[in-house]
Amino acid sequence: MRALKQAFLLDPDVVFLNHGSFGATPRPVFEAYQRWQRELERQPVEFLGRRHDALMRSARTILAEYLGAQPDNVVYTQNVTISVNIVARSLALGNGDEVLASDHEYGACDRTWHFLARERGFSYINWPVAMPPASTQSLVDGFWRGVTPRTRLIFLSHITSPSALILPVAEICRRARAVGILTLIDGAHAPGQIPLDLLRLGADFYGGNLHKWVCAPKGAGFLYARPEVQSLLKPLVVSWGYESEQPSGSTFIDYHEWWGTRDIASFLAVEDAIRFQAANDWPRIRAECHALLKTALQGVQDITGMPALYPDDTWYAQMGAASLPSGTDIETLKSRLYAEHHIEVPLVDWKGRKLIRISVQGYNEPGDIDRLLQALPHVLSTPVGTN
Repeated sequence: MRALKQAFLLDPDVVFLNHGSFGATPRPVFEAYQRWQRELERQPVEFLGRRHDALMRSARTILAEYLGAQPDNVVYTQNVTISVNIVARSLALGNGDEVLASDHEYGACDRTWHFLARERGFSYINWPVAMPPASTQSLVDGFWRGVTPRTRLIFLSHITSPSALILPVAEICRRARAVGILTLIDGAHAPGQIPLDLLRLGADFYGGNLHKWVCAPKGAGFLYARPEVQSLLKPLVVSWGYESEQPSGSTFIDYHEWWGTRDIASFLAVEDAIRFQAANDWPRIRAECHALLKTALQGVQDITGMPALYPDDTWYAQMGAASLPSGTDIETLKSRLYAEHHIEVPLVDWKGRKLIRISVQGYNEPGDIDRLLQALPHVLSTPVGTN
């Protein structure tokens, strides 16, 4: 992992334990991204007017193979928030209908559902998922108790943002399909952090980010839709793909791929990100990162005396959360960790719990965790302005 540190553009003076927020792009991937941008600027009409469709078709094919999907079932988007908006704004939800989610969902997506629920009259329900979960079966059974005859859609994170919990979404999707309930999975943190096979997973819709754990450039995400439900989706932005004069054969692609003039370089560089990880034996890197994260979470628990949030380490991958004392001023603590110790790590106030969420990526080293564990007791125990 030490050699990988030199491949990233991160500030060497900062202990970066926050890959989960915006990711970080390796130098060769970033250079490929810039090459595509220069190629666009060299002849914009040639690039966007003549080459766009073939370039995007190739990029979709490479992404689909990585995800375990078919190329015509995947479109590129900038991020999961956009992917969720495409699905949420398309579905015919109204008075009496319910969308069932967990209480671990990402704020931007929660807000999307809140907005549409108020506008259209359906109910958006954040069903509680206890931490730590007792077992996979108990979590699934407990969540399923939130399903009613009015449930039209289940919306769940594959890996949750505040608690970094890997949810058993495949089993929930299986149950939902059996009773005719649609499923939409927020995969912001899954691609690149855990193995992903969308066909086996069984979700109707799956939105993912590629700029996080796949390490692609910012603005690279996707939306997957099973062929049987693609007709439900309306274009979020109506452009030339609607009533296309040169249809691709897939309205899903036509409606959602061309949004007018936009920079597609981040999409085209996804291939380079996938190659970079393959060339660096990413399964091994993920395993090393997981082991380092396990050490970090145990170290925080030893410092705080707080109980673990997970029954065991199968519930998280390269990102995990640990509890902080209830009286912790998380804004002050976060500021001090950065200002005094140059440590970038998110602190979250979630459902009345104070959490520190640690991400470990291939550029991190044991010394990064040591610095966090040395700094944390100091900033927890000393008043502001003292050393």
